[in-house]
Amino acid sequence: MFVVAHISDPHFNGTRYNRRRIEATLDYIHARAHGIDALLVTGDITDEGSESEYREAHGVLYSPLPMLITAGNHDHRERFNAGLLGRESSAPVNRAQLIDGVLFVICDSSIPGRNDGHIADETLAWMSAEIAAAGAQTPVVVAFHHPPVTLGMDFMDSIRQTGEERLAALVSEYPNIVGFVCGHAHSPSVTTFAGRPLAIAPGVASTLNLPFEGTEVVNRGQPPGIAFHFLLGLDEGPDAWRLVTHFRSVMF
Repeated sequence: MFVVAHISDPHFNGTRYNRRRIEATLDYIHARAHGIDALLVTGDITDEGSESEYREAHGVLYSPLPMLITAGNHDHRERFNAGLLGRESSAPVNRAQLIDGVLFVICDSSIPGRNDGHIADETLAWMSAEIAAAGAQTPVVVAFHHPPVTLGMDFMDSIRQTGEERLAALVSEYPNIVGFVCGHAHSPSVTTFAGRPLAIAPGVASTLNLPFEGTEVVNRGQPPGIAFHFLLGLDEGPDAWRLVTHFRSVMF
């Protein structure tokens, strides 16, 4: 069994409140690191993309686990790259990494200056090349910030990932894609996309209300959360591969 701890939307903003939520979430993960294989952070690292917020994030976002990270709509690509990755670049924050036989393809779905998402053609081409190079017997998990489907949340559905038919066409070429994971919605949820599981992580900074939970969009009374993704059946061949997701709330 391969285990991924998945967090999203920490929204570093210089406040002690947000920082306590983030630190408590990381402490929960790190206290159990012996049973976890990787840590995934799917965007909205900062709240406004400022240099000071990235300095704060750089000082807090550490892990003894292999950590994979990408940007969200609240991030600023140049400052993200400089502040967290130590490079001067305005390129999408994409990364592919093989960890214990599992290929993680982390894609930047952000559009500079906008809240909705879209995976660029260049990123899709890069994704295809990475998966092809890994080979058909390598299980693949694809991650990004914006869900490529509607979730029944009017506000978030208006700023979801669009152009998803291009991603779905790519998926049809690679049966070794086990599933998709993302953030953005600040609501732990599961659905499917292109015939694969799609699991959305809870928000660390806050939860967003469902339509029947109140008139306010943001609910800060809910605790931060984590998604733990289990990859099962990896020793039994592609037909046995399964993605199972468990959610946990963190008291802080």
